Amino acid sequence: MAGEKAVSTAAKPQLRGLLNSTIKRNLIVSLTLAAISGIAFKQLVGTQRKQRYAEFYRTYDAEKEFEEMKSKGLFQSC
Repeated sequence: MAGEKAVSTAAKPQLRGLLNSTIKRNLIVSLTLAAISGIAFKQLVGTQRKQRYAEFYRTYDAEKEFEEMKSKGLFQSC
């Protein structure tokens, strides 16, 4: 017992299908990250932008803007 050495065998390297397994793993990771990024962008940026546009057009008066630009002399034909 004292003279026995513990022998550990190293795992064999994957020689066949390494590229396919790597591509599969990278594809899954990239699609997951793309989905998370898209959802995060929609929630953080898109929703706020929609609310700001809705608020702007709720209070926007085109006639008032036209008259203001006309009084400033921005139009040559009016």
